[in-house]
Amino acid sequence: MASTVRLPIDVARLEAYIQHNVPEIEVPIDIKQFGFGQSNPTYQLTDRTGRRFVLRKKPPGKLLSKTAHRVEREYRIIHALEKTNVPVPKAYCLCTDDSVIGTPFFVCLSNALLPIHQLTLLCRWHDAIRTLAKLHRVNPKDVGLENYGRPSGFYNRQIATLQTVSESQAKTADIETGIPVGAIVKFDEMLNFFKDPRTQPKDRSTIIHGDYKIDNLIYHRNEPRVIGVLDWEMSTIGHPLSDFSNLQTPYINARFPVRPDQADFTDTLYPGIPLRNHAIQWYAQDAGWDPRTEMGWGDAFACARNVVIMQGIAARLARRQASSEKAQEYAVQMPEMGRVAWLLVEEEERNRKRGGRSEGKL
Repeated sequence: MASTVRLPIDVARLEAYIQHNVPEIEVPIDIKQFGFGQSNPTYQLTDRTGRRFVLRKKPPGKLLSKTAHRVEREYRIIHALEKTNVPVPKAYCLCTDDSVIGTPFFVCLSNALLPIHQLTLLCRWHDAIRTLAKLHRVNPKDVGLENYGRPSGFYNRQIATLQTVSESQAKTADIETGIPVGAIVKFDEMLNFFKDPRTQPKDRSTIIHGDYKIDNLIYHRNEPRVIGVLDWEMSTIGHPLSDFSNLQTPYINARFPVRPDQADFTDTLYPGIPLRNHAIQWYAQDAGWDPRTEMGWGDAFACARNVVIMQGIAARLARRQASSEKAQEYAVQMPEMGRVAWLLVEEEERNRKRGGRSEGKL
């Protein structure tokens, strides 16, 4: 929900830019800021006619990571996928001129997110999986994205990046207390496990979203159908297991809840949530490959990666650069989520010693 602006922007300069570059938006505009958007500040723009748009920008100040906050890539992939059956919002402009509102930004069309209780959960989940499979079937060359990332070795690159980023984030000190964010428990041991080629999934390559989850989907107002996929800043060419494992995170959180509400992700409390084996079957049917035997590794890696993201939120909070109103809530979960990631690694190691890869807890 959009509400009070927490990170102000120069409205007059933005209106002047829009007037010259985005004729679809009629000034003056009203600006509110969304509560979500842990990495990039995200705003709702309402123009003179009442039409709503979304503006996403890089946060202010010196950035901790060169691999995050890439609104330029986000704009590029949204614009490229407009030519496919993958539902994305219409992108209107990309501005890389820092003199306008301080950092690069892009503007796209807004659609209201339909509350979860108004749709059949089973159909919502099925279409979320179907939409992900559509993305994974897109040939990068067909949409001009053949150079959007390397065609192999995705997980090894991710491991190297997570190691570098986590080391930097751990050293980040609070600007008032001087206390560093700190390291993730057992993180070096986790990386050693993930680096072992004997444990890694078979190398695959496709366009991936990078943070695919229900929170980043917009549904049709009257139908359980995805009409928009948001937040593409971490998109690249990579392994499709990464996206699918990220979408499956609520199942892991329900097994190892670090917040009381995470344990509520059950068919008993929310009739219509699919059994996990059904979700995997749906994806396998639509995507054309079966991730089942690689889900245990994928679960562990997705959880470890999410802990690094939480650590990054904690680091931005320490530097007072956090853009989400829920930043503190996520940051304090880092230690416990680190322990959960290590439990999943240990579980996968035990399964391997018993004679095979885990299929993930269904």
